[in-house]
Amino acid sequence: MGKMNLPNKLTVLRIVLVPVCWVIIMLPPTEAIEGCEMLQRIIGAVLFVLLSFTDFLDGMIARKYNFITDFGKFLDPLADKFLVIGTLVAIAFKDRGGAPVYTAVLFISIIVVVMRELAVTSLRLLVSKKSGEVIAAKWLGKIKTVSQMVCIIVVLLEPVLFGESRILSYITISFMTLMTILSGIDYFRSYWSFIDFTK
Repeated sequence: MGKMNLPNKLTVLRIVLVPVCWVIIMLPPTEAIEGCEMLQRIIGAVLFVLLSFTDFLDGMIARKYNFITDFGKFLDPLADKFLVIGTLVAIAFKDRGGAPVYTAVLFISIIVVVMRELAVTSLRLLVSKKSGEVIAAKWLGKIKTVSQMVCIIVVLLEPVLFGESRILSYITISFMTLMTILSGIDYFRSYWSFIDFTK
């Protein structure tokens, strides 16, 4: 087995550290520490930003030094899914006692994200099986990922910065959901020919 290159090491590191981000967000606040819940949100957001930055960093290094591998093309999107979906679920768990409308919008958006990822992952497996091609992230998919990451940061930090206001959260959740749907449609439109309804 060949030695793992730096971009793939960063991707693996991201996967390993993702659960730490979830735990920080979901842990019940300690009453003995004043402002503990807000501190958890800040620490969770900072860790999420650092993990998201490794996504940008490993891609940049892979392209610059031609370290692009099929392993990396498969694992990198998977690491993004763990980071984004897991963190969204952690936030939903933490904010489950909030305003009913906000909670419903957040849960619906998570369902859309999960369904899209399951569908695109299934498509990736089908294309890989039929052609041996590993589908790399498309530009619309990258915009989707960025919109999801921005949304998570906003949802985590808006209560810290603006109290009970959820205006920015609603906007970013809506945009994230839209980009999630559009990017999913784009993948299926590009690889529709691999779907055989006769078998």
